[in-house]
Amino acid sequence: MKRVDFNIKIKEEIRVIKKRGCCELCERENVATTIHHLLPKDEGGTFAETANLCIPCHKQIHALYTNKELASRLTTILHLKQDEKLRKFLKWIRKQPAETIPKTKTARHRKKRR
Repeated sequence: MKRVDFNIKIKEEIRVIKKRGCCELCERENVATTIHHLLPKDEGGTFAETANLCIPCHKQIHALYTNKELASRLTTILHLKQDEKLRKFLKWIRKQPAETIPKTKTARHRKKRR
């Protein structure tokens, strides 16, 4: 099975979906948003609920959590906002200008599972 780099996949998605609006997670306004499947597509969420997220929030979620983790316990915006790992990032990103797209590193515990 061919493995596709997440950054390539998100860039393709951005080209198709990119629009300006409010991020449902960090609540910054006038940011480029993408569609995040709250239940990952490969976990059966193709036609499930989605959320409009800014690029940094979307990238951070997928850097911190596997799709299995997202499917098992982080299937709503409220659950994501309350998660310990993501809370620190949200506090920081809310203070950043709309154009800010920081580099995202995969969490160490995610690297070990690959």
